[in-house]
Formats: sequence, C-alpha cells, structure tokens
Amino acid sequence: MSYRIGSGIDFHQFAEGRDLWIGGVKIPHHQGALGHSDADVLLHSICDALLGALSLGDIGVHFPNNDPRYKDIDSKILLKETVELITEKGYVVVNIDSTLCLQEPKIKKFVPAMQETIAGILGIANGDVSIKATTTEEMGAIGRQEGLMAMATVLLQKK
Repeated sequence: MSYRIGSGIDFHQFAEGRDLWIGGVKIPHHQGALGHSDADVLLHSICDALLGALSLGDIGVHFPNNDPRYKDIDSKILLKETVELITEKGYVVVNIDSTLCLQEPKIKKFVPAMQETIAGILGIANGDVSIKATTTEEMGAIGRQEGLMAMATVLLQKK
C-alpha cells in the first residue's frame, strides 16, 4: 500500500465587517478573517496539506488570490475541488490532524460541527478529523488578536 503525508499552514488577519469562517462553520465574533475568499484558515491549511502530500503545489497555485472567480468564495468549494484532484490521482484521505491558533473566540463548542463538515466533504468518518485549538498566551500578532492561524497534517492512501 502506498501512503503519502502532507502538511499545510495558513494565516489570516482579523478585520471588521467580515464573517468568521473556521472549518466550514460560521463562528459568531465581532471580526472575521480577511482574505480574497472567505478566509477559512482551517480549510485552507487542509487544502495545502492535501496538495502537498501529492506534490501538487499549494492553494495559491490552484485558486489564486488575484482570480475574480475565487473572490469571496466559500472555502468548502475549494476543499471539494482539492479532494477531486486527490481522487483523480487515485488517493483517498485516511485522516486529518489539525491545530487552530487563536486567542479568541473560543471554538471548542464548534468543533463537532467543523468535524462533520470536513468529514462530509472528504468522505471520511467524523472521528478521522482531529481539530485542536491553542492560544499563544497573548504573545505576538495572534496573541494581540490581530489574526489567526491553522496547521493541518493529512494521511493519504492509494486506492
């Protein structure tokens, strides 16, 4: 059996007047993430991990931030299209391990909905999607609540 591992990371600034989407779920917060798309850091890091596992470049190669087709696009669509690329190469997702890094808002109660959303798109069980969160103990830009970050690691298996 052939396995491939990929990792991804994404950062976005917070901005007024934007919705906050994390893991395909709208999170109530006074600020949202700034980006060309809906700026969902978790889904973007997962896309990069999937693409990286098969040496297919990164999210910017496939969904450039200067392409008007992707302006304010729902990142669940980007994840679906990324999964199609993985499937075309003959691979399936085994599991995902991810970490969100943000001071606020607290996301623990939203994790089950994020797992369900991501697992549904990837065609895996909710329990195969790990989502953890941490703060920076108020250090740096994330600690000052200027933005947020997500990291993801994926395991793929050849069908």
